[in-house]
Amino acid sequence: QVQLVESGGGLVQPGGSLTLSCAASGRFSSIYSMGWYRQAPGKQRESVAFITSDDKTNYTDSVKGRFTISRDNAKKTVYLQMNSLKPEDTAVYYCYIEARVWARTRDYWGQGTQVTVSS
Repeated sequence: QVQLVESGGGLVQPGGSLTLSCAASGRFSSIYSMGWYRQAPGKQRESVAFITSDDKTNYTDSVKGRFTISRDNAKKTVYLQMNSLKPEDTAVYYCYIEARVWARTRDYWGQGTQVTVSS
C-alpha cells in the first residue's frame, strides 16, 4: 500500500509563511508527478501546484510568485513553500503523488492539512 503523510499546516497571519511537507511510503516502483490541491469551505478542490519527475513545475495563477513546489526524490517527499499568505489561501491542502505500484499507475492522496490565514 501507499501512504502519504502531510505536515506543516497551521494558523498564520496574513503576509506570513508556511512550508507543507508530504512524505510517501509504500510498495511503489516509481513516482512520477507530485503536487498539491486545496479545498476551501464551500468551494471545489483546485490544483495549487505540481512538479513532474524531471522537475518541471506548474502553478495556479493565484499563487504564482508566492508559492514554490519542490521534491526530494531520495526522501520521497514533496514540499510547498508558501510565502506572502493571504486570507484567501485558507483551505485544507492535500498532497498527491502519481505512482506506479506493480503494473498500475494511479494517483494517491494524503489526508489533508489545514492552513488558516487570519489576523
